[in-house]
Amino acid sequence: MAKLEPARVFEQFSHINQIPRPSKHEEKIRTYLLEFAEKRGLKSKVDETGNVIIAKPASKGCEHLATTVLQSHMDMVCDKLVDVDFDFHKDPIQTYVDGEWLRAKGTTLGADDGIGVAIELALLDSDDLEHGPLECLFTVDEETGLTGAFGLKSGFMTGDYLINLDSEDEGQVFVSCAGGINTTGIFKFTREEASSGHFFMQASLKGLIGGHSGDDIEKKRANAIKILARFLYMQQEKLDLRLAQWNSGKMHNAITRDGKIIFAVPSDKKEAVKADWNVFSKEVEDEFHVSDSKMEWALESADTQCVLPKNVSQNLIRAIQALDNGVFAMCQDKALASMVETSSNVASVQSEESRVVVVSSQRSNVMSNLRNMANTIKATLQLAGAEVIQNDGYPAWKMNPDSKLLKITVDAYKKLFGKEPVVRGIHAGLECGLFSEKYPHIDMVSFGPTLRFVHTPDECLHIPTVQMVWDHLLEILKNIPAKED
Repeated sequence: MAKLEPARVFEQFSHINQIPRPSKHEEKIRTYLLEFAEKRGLKSKVDETGNVIIAKPASKGCEHLATTVLQSHMDMVCDKLVDVDFDFHKDPIQTYVDGEWLRAKGTTLGADDGIGVAIELALLDSDDLEHGPLECLFTVDEETGLTGAFGLKSGFMTGDYLINLDSEDEGQVFVSCAGGINTTGIFKFTREEASSGHFFMQASLKGLIGGHSGDDIEKKRANAIKILARFLYMQQEKLDLRLAQWNSGKMHNAITRDGKIIFAVPSDKKEAVKADWNVFSKEVEDEFHVSDSKMEWALESADTQCVLPKNVSQNLIRAIQALDNGVFAMCQDKALASMVETSSNVASVQSEESRVVVVSSQRSNVMSNLRNMANTIKATLQLAGAEVIQNDGYPAWKMNPDSKLLKITVDAYKKLFGKEPVVRGIHAGLECGLFSEKYPHIDMVSFGPTLRFVHTPDECLHIPTVQMVWDHLLEILKNIPAKED
């Protein structure tokens, strides 16, 4: 990365990627940030949740400008290819340049949101830039629960304007985001032996694209859980199928890329099941030939083991077949008409000795429809006999039609690049929603360089857009309004 521009940003990103920072384990990156501030004589503070603010005084001649908060999150989604030996709690991310893209070797890159952190640190480390007073906010645990934003208390920030650096499409300025709720269904049981004359089979699916369950949900990508559920449902309608294991998906906010199931069928039906699997796999490949062209299917015999009780096995399969997955509604607001309003994603199914846990996430920019979607998933799981748990969720961020910061942001982009940026909302959770509740006076926008395939080992950063975002940000900071009396 030594040859990449802007050099000061990529230098910081290189440092960051040497530091393990899984969600809920941000101790090392927090220590790094505090030591970074101390070495440069900058004031810093940590709140009870573990969020960090580093303050930098205005450059000479800009003392009259209002304070701007720059914000990113410390943690990263930790996912890797199944055959890669990597410990996210110890090992540094190994990056490489692939044309105009920066990638990682077999793991997530950590540009979500490490590149935002790097941009902030580059600003803090520079003494040749023009800007008013800055507060650089680094939050914890954004990826698994927005814990840092939830725990942020009024008064920790003092700025009047906030720029969130956690968006993934250069040339787009985000002014609205979805709220979200997680719905978990728990199926409890006592395992039992399968009836004599049953044959055990293991089926697996991998090679799907996956992606972010908010930002990528409208791309009609295959979900491994839903595909495996389709096969199981069709088979149990035809024969005495008993489920033994189902393991698919890891993150609540990712479209599931792979999965494995173990089940038992009558021995005299095993050849028919194999034939059905072959036909089914070809049909699904054709169905998703555009979005997921590299599916890998496998079906083989498995060792005999205890199975779920018949009614639990049936109800679990029926429930996952029935769960809504994908886009539920598009935005009705004309300004955001091309954006998904409400969606749901079946994120993981994990088998344990005496229970199976099904995790799903619902999103919406309209809070009443968010509750409706979450209740739809809850009701389906309840009908199947599951114990259902829902978290408190997080709020949507509503567009401010009178935003001064938005006008400055758009004007700066037009000046630099000779065209207007796209102003839009995002169907994903940004911490801005929670900030807007606790700091209703703060004027906010969100933007960032182009990322693709976030939350997967295919995550990549479009290198040229980092320079564009850097230049854009510096131009905005020069034009922040003066402090109000």
